[in-house]
Amino acid sequence: MPDAATSTNPIDSLQGKLALITGCSGGIGRATALALAQRGCSIAVHYNSAKDAADTLVSQLTGTHGVKAVAFQADMSNYDAVRKLHAQVVQEIGHPQILFNNAGLTNSVIGPQGDIQSVSVEEFEATWRVNTGSSYLLTQLCLPNMVENKYGRVVFCSSVAAGTGGVIGPHYASSKSALHGLLHWIAMRHAKDNVTCNAVAPALITGTTMMANPSPELQARIPVGRFGRPEEISTVVEMLVSNSYMTNKAIISILTVG
Repeated sequence: MPDAATSTNPIDSLQGKLALITGCSGGIGRATALALAQRGCSIAVHYNSAKDAADTLVSQLTGTHGVKAVAFQADMSNYDAVRKLHAQVVQEIGHPQILFNNAGLTNSVIGPQGDIQSVSVEEFEATWRVNTGSSYLLTQLCLPNMVENKYGRVVFCSSVAAGTGGVIGPHYASSKSALHGLLHWIAMRHAKDNVTCNAVAPALITGTTMMANPSPELQARIPVGRFGRPEEISTVVEMLVSNSYMTNKAIISILTVG
């Protein structure tokens, strides 16, 4: 049987793989955990403050889907906490073979017509720390084992704002666009190691913290006339981690107008 690096099957089996998903207690993270569990993945469920939601998800994953799942708490704005998260996952359930860097935050929302003076450099850096820095660090921690074992799937949760400026503000948009440069470097550097690196860049997705109370004006900017759903993003992530040939891509979920 050919190994993963030489397989001609475009859709690789995920059975028995371990996926670490940050921001996993709700929205896109939760939907992705359920999708990957259906493919036989064990799940390291990261959460920050939503312990009850994370525990409920773990129960669903282990009970309904019959996979191994454990919840891990970490504040992604604290790099030492990120290091501890990785160490705990490795100690309790093993090295992640799939990493979905999904955790993120918006901080102030100033909108497309906002004043850049409203976002201090301190808030700018705080946004980058969670959205970009922690994803970089966690990827850095997971990569050595992926490279050693010639198998790894890294996915960043970017945003349509990375290419358009978006509806949050410059701090958020720039933190997401930085992920694209990061994935391009990783993808090129580690393609020979059977480590792929991609991003999904959603637009306006309901059922997430960011889109808890979407306005009709935002919906009007979407060509299909409705907001997206977390499950529609999880199918894209599933495709990215199950395809050993697709790398160096940022998949835009849907374009907004203006």
